[in-house]
Amino acid sequence: MRFFSKFFATFLAVMLLPAFMAVAQTQTITPGDNLVVEGIPPIPVSIAQSVERYTNFRAASLASWHPKRREMLISTRFADTPQVHLVKSPLGARKQLTFFPERVAGGRFQPTEGEYFVFSKDIGGNEFSQNYRYDFATGDITLLTDGKSKNSGGIWSSKGDKIIYTSTRRTGKDNDFYIIDPLDPKTNKLITQVEGGGWGPLDWAPDDSKILAIEY
Repeated sequence: MRFFSKFFATFLAVMLLPAFMAVAQTQTITPGDNLVVEGIPPIPVSIAQSVERYTNFRAASLASWHPKRREMLISTRFADTPQVHLVKSPLGARKQLTFFPERVAGGRFQPTEGEYFVFSKDIGGNEFSQNYRYDFATGDITLLTDGKSKNSGGIWSSKGDKIIYTSTRRTGKDNDFYIIDPLDPKTNKLITQVEGGGWGPLDWAPDDSKILAIEY
């Protein structure tokens, strides 16, 4: 019984961490009115402080290598959501490039010069991802898709001048294939209509004359 009480007290301290700052001026954590606690001793604030290192953590993942320089894009979280960061040297400091309330998915350098990258994100967690271009010279961000449909991130052509991606733009459910030059959003056009939401591009031919696709 004593072990259970200590375990529950620690568990309760972890669950109450979001409210920790509000009670930091006190010596114990007081459970909210929506919790019924019986036979549990007062929970010291020191317990919340000691376990916080295990409950607040982050990870970083590789998103893209620069085609010419020893640099990379990574995805990591320093606030509420993962964003794209640039690391310019081994063990170098990261530089945050995107600042959105929504999670940013990946980030893919233009594969020949690396003067910009393309990334995806939705709005408010609606899962209707849109593709964007980030220009290093200016820091400007340009919408590449229609802002309404659900779009995949797409894959770069061998020459690095176009991206093929899928979008539900036509029917709201079918993942048709579209092609775009990210430097000119007006080049965005439909190339193949399909049925179903399980389609996606896999790879371009070396001469960019055809693509490999998958349906699942």
